[in-house]
Amino acid sequence: MRSLLAATLIASCAFAGTLHAQVTPFDMSGERPGEPEKRPPPATSPPPVQPQPATPPVPQTPQAAQPSLTPPQPAAPVPATVPATPAQQAPESTPAGQPPASPATAGKRHFVVPSDRLNLAGEFASREWTIYLTPEQAEAAVRLNFGYRNSIYVAPEASTLSVEVNDTPIGETTIRSAAGVTENSIELPYGLMRPGSNKISFSASQRHRTDCTVQSTYELWTDIVPEQTYLEFDTAKMTMPPTLDDIRAVGVNGQGQTRFNIVVPKLDQSASTTPLLRLSQALGMLAAMPNQVFEFSTTLPTQVSPGELTVVVGTAAELEGVLPRLPDGALSGGIAAFVENPATATQLLVLTGPSWPAVESIVENILAPVDRPESVSRSVLMTQRWTGMNTPLLTGSTRMPFSALGLKSTEFNGRRFRTGFNVGIPSDFFGNAYGEARILLDAAYSSDVLPGSHIDIYVNGSIASTVPITNSGGSVLRQLPIRFTMRHFRPGANLIELEAVLLTRADQVCSPGSTASKEPRFALFDTSEFRLGDFARIAQVPNLAAVSGTGFPYGRGENVDLFIDRIDNQTLSATATLLSQLAVVAGRPLRTIPKASAIATGEGDAIFVGQISQIPPLALAQTHLSEEAPKTWGTSAQSAPGNLNQDMLDEWRQKTSAISPFATISDWLGRNFDISLGSLRFAPGDEPMFLPPETANVVLSQGVAPSGNGTWLVLTAPTGEKLQRGANSLTQHKIWEQLDGSLTQYGVGDPPLETRAATQVSFLPTQPFSIWNFRLIAANWLSTNILSFAVLLVCFSVLLGLATSALLSRFGKNR
Repeated sequence: MRSLLAATLIASCAFAGTLHAQVTPFDMSGERPGEPEKRPPPATSPPPVQPQPATPPVPQTPQAAQPSLTPPQPAAPVPATVPATPAQQAPESTPAGQPPASPATAGKRHFVVPSDRLNLAGEFASREWTIYLTPEQAEAAVRLNFGYRNSIYVAPEASTLSVEVNDTPIGETTIRSAAGVTENSIELPYGLMRPGSNKISFSASQRHRTDCTVQSTYELWTDIVPEQTYLEFDTAKMTMPPTLDDIRAVGVNGQGQTRFNIVVPKLDQSASTTPLLRLSQALGMLAAMPNQVFEFSTTLPTQVSPGELTVVVGTAAELEGVLPRLPDGALSGGIAAFVENPATATQLLVLTGPSWPAVESIVENILAPVDRPESVSRSVLMTQRWTGMNTPLLTGSTRMPFSALGLKSTEFNGRRFRTGFNVGIPSDFFGNAYGEARILLDAAYSSDVLPGSHIDIYVNGSIASTVPITNSGGSVLRQLPIRFTMRHFRPGANLIELEAVLLTRADQVCSPGSTASKEPRFALFDTSEFRLGDFARIAQVPNLAAVSGTGFPYGRGENVDLFIDRIDNQTLSATATLLSQLAVVAGRPLRTIPKASAIATGEGDAIFVGQISQIPPLALAQTHLSEEAPKTWGTSAQSAPGNLNQDMLDEWRQKTSAISPFATISDWLGRNFDISLGSLRFAPGDEPMFLPPETANVVLSQGVAPSGNGTWLVLTAPTGEKLQRGANSLTQHKIWEQLDGSLTQYGVGDPPLETRAATQVSFLPTQPFSIWNFRLIAANWLSTNILSFAVLLVCFSVLLGLATSALLSRFGKNR
């Protein structure tokens, strides 16, 4: 009897312990609503005076309540991981509901995410980038903190988030933060961070809780929260005075933005415009961050946030009343030095001297290390701050293994595998109609993979090729050729992605626990190759894609005329932001020459920046902006009742009118043969004038100069405030890479960015004449002008017939 009671008691305790050890139950309450970019703060966060989290009641066990980068306990239903090494120390993990850090702790933060959002989507996702550290920062870096949240559909028992620094794994955690943001802290091994560039990588392996279909993989995501992802420094080791090397290490703020505050007490001097804009380009190229903005002012800022650098510029006499003290030697010659601002306890970079020519000489000295001679070509595009490596620039026939493009051999056990790499295309690329690239794929798939699976190739987000898997039983693919056209390529960096969609019988059954299977289904080997064929090289203008990709034609090292309607802080800020972005993508600073009017700009390239009412009419006409724009854009004239009624009437006429036969034919040709009626013309139509709508805040437009020997670029907005904010928005990386056509507008519409294709295009030779290049140019041009090609084909056929008839008449039977 006693034995029976003892056995019953032991069984009851074991059952209770099992109940207590269960993980957080499946709960849909933590799912984010609406658009992921704009999430409200977690409702569980309490006020600072009461730091207890107000989360719903959940079992409070060490395994379930808090994720950890340490290996899971054997009792937990999580796959075993490698035991922690010195590089994988147990980090501290804190929920988002804790009180904010103290000012002393916040001052040590160096934010690292170079964007306002870092999303890891799908079953396999990885993002990497580099940050720049000074020798002192590399020595003082002690901890990497990051916060993350994830989809409620992610199964924590089968999903992990891994972190690497300089290709060294430093931690791994199960993904279980659907209810809000979870913060983690990882101790950095001594010597891991190094002076200069350091690569940071986040990788997510995610599986669905209940669904085994390929469609369910689109519900999986993990967001790394930028404002809670930062390096922490030991301030006791940061005692050395800053140097000019600190410009490269300015970093980003919690939204992934880099800001330069340029303080000029005498801002309205025309003599200072050129050195100030040269300085802006130097700062932008040294930092080389994806989201850089510049702001000019006449007084020191009252507060400075992380990711900001304040630069004070002026003669010694102009700065005497602004700075608490001048750098030593400011009265004898030009000097660049850091001084402390007592009001904000931050360092100011001061550029001063006895005169503006002395200040200008200092600016040129700062610019010299990043300047590139006109005769020196570049082989890479500077993208490592947001892609992890600089993008190779391919100017012709090339073959590169995946290992040289940053990809590693990978095994995959899920349903949808996706990875990618970047390649650069020059500004004079002219092969979108006939050019061809290919991937020679080294891969393997298991016997579980069924026919109907397929491998897809995407170029800049658009599908380019599909290869079906038709054989069952598994296979090893060696140098499998996958051809795809270059239709979606554009000047600058291009993202090429490979996606494998894998179907299996186990997924059709979807038995419990099958989503967590660890058996590999697919393997991609880094011996695979990307091959690019020859393509025609001749520039086209207008072409904002070339402007955003490589800064063409303003970054060729030639003089560029610059028209600024007025010298004030908003116009100079917008101009500096634009020129800095052009310098970064061009790989060299622009040589701008200020001009007072459009007539004075001459026959070369020119850039116009200002409010629409101040842009010369000639510049508006050449860039196809309506002459009515200065009168109506930004005023109530466009929204007058009469205009609204007319717009409504035109809209209803389009709805009720009969469909034109030409429209039906055009739709049929485009749907079945990818042919537009525009390609069935001998000559292009006239470029219509563009009247910006009220929803547009800023417009960037390009056109040919009146002489035909240059290209004009206009950045304009209805007000100075919208001009500055619009320039800041357009130059953000995710917006800048979408510029295309002859005109781009950005505003409050849906979508906020709209582009207009160029109707009339001029060709600008960039290469020495060769028969081979001319043949490629002709092939691409004829491929886009079908009617001209057909007429030429008929003419050659007639000529061939006449020649044949003439020969037969001389050598025929009658002779």
